[in-house]
Amino acid sequence: MNENLKIAVVGATGVVGREVLAALYARDVPAEQVRAFGSERSKGLEVEYGEDSLEVERAVPEAFKGMGLVLLATPAEASRTLAPAAQAAGAWVVDVSSAFRSDGNVPLVLPGFNTELLGATMKGRLVCLPSAVTTASVHVMEPLRRAFGVVRAQVTAMMSVSSAGVRGVAELEKQTADLMSGREPDPSAFPHRVGFNLVPQVGGFMVGSPWTEEEGGWTLEAARLFATWGDAPVLAGTAVQVPSFYGHGLTLNVQLKKAGPVEQVRAALKTSPALKVLDTPGERIYPMPMLVTSDPTVHVGRVRAFPQAPEWVTLFAAVDNATRGAALNLVEAGLKLAERPV
Repeated sequence: MNENLKIAVVGATGVVGREVLAALYARDVPAEQVRAFGSERSKGLEVEYGEDSLEVERAVPEAFKGMGLVLLATPAEASRTLAPAAQAAGAWVVDVSSAFRSDGNVPLVLPGFNTELLGATMKGRLVCLPSAVTTASVHVMEPLRRAFGVVRAQVTAMMSVSSAGVRGVAELEKQTADLMSGREPDPSAFPHRVGFNLVPQVGGFMVGSPWTEEEGGWTLEAARLFATWGDAPVLAGTAVQVPSFYGHGLTLNVQLKKAGPVEQVRAALKTSPALKVLDTPGERIYPMPMLVTSDPTVHVGRVRAFPQAPEWVTLFAAVDNATRGAALNLVEAGLKLAERPV
């Protein structure tokens, strides 16, 4: 890596931002090459960077002067302001929010899937990343697409509260304590109480649509990622907020173009370096969010087929939404971008 590269991690005190710092440290990026940014509320706080600590600076447009790479682990509204400023300062920018995923002028990149876009001609100096659910789903669909062809995949995503960041984690902690003490909590980060409950809504609903923005995002992102193949499979489903802190669980029903025995489906999944196949249910071995913590792979298992409809395959997957679903994608895409000529 270029030892003169200066990296800005924006949203450094958040769930994803802290994982970004950990991923950079694991890649031996010296502390003097990394600066941490956050909101006015976070200014002056210290965040860990290995054995060192970084003081959080306020993320304002003029702060990016001299930065070669800006990693945005920020909400969409902040990214829409900060990404143009970082580009104007001459930095390469990677954004993990939904701010630019529908913008055809901004490449949508999933490292390990379409990494080649990071070396292609771009209209700007900005790329965006898919959501954690899309990341896991596409990594599962791709080896099946290569082996059998895929028509569509229907997903039910059981999303942990860390999908709402530090605020979501804090709310579940408080609600659990309240309920265990006989108090009924008032929700604020979520539309209903999430403690000891399931909420079939993650984020707001799209205008005039029964689909939430989270759910609609999966369909859009998968279509963009698979667009290279011309006959892109469709991804759609339901997002459910569940009372767990980290890690998403996904049930996927995948319609294949050409039916294959479960053994062949399992073998196809094993060809992907992005996946770890855990599929010995008789021995109680299968994916669970608690097993995927800090794992750079997506876990997949419980592979089943319907005798009455052999072209449909059902499986279960788990992804660490903070690391593989966000931070690792940010770091891998960012460091690859930084190899490009100035």
